[in-house]
Amino acid sequence: MEKTDLSGPWRIWVSPERKIVSFHQEAGFQKLEFRTRELFLRCVDRYAGEQYRYQ
Repeated sequence: MEKTDLSGPWRIWVSPERKIVSFHQEAGFQKLEFRTRELFLRCVDRYAGEQYRYQ
């Protein structure tokens, strides 16, 4: 079984104008980088609560 690296950093790219969050680099999106998994997951939850679309 393949092990997942949970040491970070974790990154997402966000387009507030289009309300989209991407887990891959996207042109015109703002990059957010997190050093802790807890903060990353809190941010993902916040965007989900604001009805951002994930891709």
